[in-house]
Amino acid sequence: QGQLVESGGGLVQSGGSLRLSCAASLFSSAYYTIAWFRQAPGKEREGVSCISSSDGSTRYVDSVKGRFTVSGDNANHTWYLQMNSLKPEDTGVYYCAAGPSILCMRDFDNVPTSYDYWGQGTQVTVSS
Repeated sequence: QGQLVESGGGLVQSGGSLRLSCAASLFSSAYYTIAWFRQAPGKEREGVSCISSSDGSTRYVDSVKGRFTVSGDNANHTWYLQMNSLKPEDTGVYYCAAGPSILCMRDFDNVPTSYDYWGQGTQVTVSS
């Protein structure tokens, strides 16, 4: 059974930066997508970014383009979401999720039910 563990959340002022990490283990396939989602209080879970381990494709939702960068260390099964120029509207619980590699190869499949594995989430709070 695959496992994902996020870390790196916290409280930061508007304009600040955070780097989230997602450590993965026990996956049966070497080819998969790692996606980052976030959920603000009272709102639906929103896809933020994804990276495909098979071809390195990356995708971003428009609201974070130019500010967030997703990357991965396949050898160590750890993925990162570097978040710069943070805004109060970026506040929420951030989750990493894993699913088939096709979910990020041509477009970003940001439907949560498309993903097989989820981490427990890490809180990001951006103060104004």
